[in-house]
Amino acid sequence: MLCYLLGDVLRIFAGDFKPGEIEGKPLTHNMVLLMAILMVIPIIMVVLSLTLDYSLNRLINIIVAIFFLGMNLISIRGYAIYDKFLLFVSFGFNILTIWCAWNWVII
Repeated sequence: MLCYLLGDVLRIFAGDFKPGEIEGKPLTHNMVLLMAILMVIPIIMVVLSLTLDYSLNRLINIIVAIFFLGMNLISIRGYAIYDKFLLFVSFGFNILTIWCAWNWVII
């Protein structure tokens, strides 16, 4: 989530975006809602990781990390080099999350 937000901040400072538009299309309330939902998912995952039982926690972490991995792959085209760097960092963290969840051991 922080990588995505940093990319947004850098885009603002670099002048690489036009307010009220995404890829030349007008921004709608539904698009903003979708972006808000995507940004809240990692926060919810922190809470779920602390409250869910082991097997469900493991499964949900893997599913959500795969989902965000897919989002990273879809987003990699057409952005500036700093955005691609942040997407690759996020990609690495998603891979690490999947690996850790897959290899969790109950003590």
